Amino acid sequence: MRFDLVDLRLFEAVVRAGSISAGAGRMHMALASASARISGMEATLGTALLSRSRRGVVPTAAGRALLHHARTITAQVEQMRGELLSFASGLKGEIHMLSNTAGLVELVPAALRVFLANHPGVDIDIEEKTSAEIVEAIGAGLAEFGVIAATADLAGLETRPLGVDRLVAITARGGALAARRDISFAELLGEPFVGLAGGALNDHLARQAARLGRRIAYRVRLRSFDAVARLVEAGIGVGVLPLAAVARYGTAHLATLHLSDGWADRHLVVCARSLSGLSMHARLLIDEIERQGGSSEASA
Repeated sequence: MRFDLVDLRLFEAVVRAGSISAGAGRMHMALASASARISGMEATLGTALLSRSRRGVVPTAAGRALLHHARTITAQVEQMRGELLSFASGLKGEIHMLSNTAGLVELVPAALRVFLANHPGVDIDIEEKTSAEIVEAIGAGLAEFGVIAATADLAGLETRPLGVDRLVAITARGGALAARRDISFAELLGEPFVGLAGGALNDHLARQAARLGRRIAYRVRLRSFDAVARLVEAGIGVGVLPLAAVARYGTAHLATLHLSDGWADRHLVVCARSLSGLSMHARLLIDEIERQGGSSEASA
């Protein structure tokens, strides 16, 4: 079965006009040529595509199926043409995305640096929210896509994996735990904590403590990874942060311990109502975020 775009566009025009002659006219095609193309399509399929009468033509069941596919294909071709032409004049547009804290620390900044250098005509509106808030916002159509931890209820959204958000324990270099290479979260709960005031990581740790029948004894709660690292270094307490955050904000005064619990490796994903339905510039940004996730995995 070999139909070209002219065949498909002709068939759409004929159905829309209700007659072969009118459809041929819209396509600037001779009636004889249009009739031959329609007959050739029917011969190839071995079934009638149009029901003909004095009043004109209407599609048969097979014709309606072909019409559906023809419209899909021609729309995709027009979208492809428009997207490729946009590269000639410079990609322009706006992206509204959301990210949890881990995504903003580990993946998004590096991806934005590369993406915006390549596409200076694209503006990006980005908000930091918890993974649960992002899922709700994406489902409500309030943003195009989001970067979240896969522990959130995805509620039927489409996802693509980005990488692993590894959580580690941190303590002051001179502290009693500093000589340890790894530790379980249950052991860590016996220590005073320095943590975040809210967000997905805070909620995640609270759930894990509750499963152990415990609560986290916070001495101080702060709003940034950097601030948590500084107070842990000062000996105020222990903490749990993404490994990438420790690599960025830690100093020689901070000791890092591997968390032995399986849940300490959280998978980051990008989520959207329909990934294929996103704008081209949104899809390109997601591709770059995914590349950064792959780079992080390779260097971990």
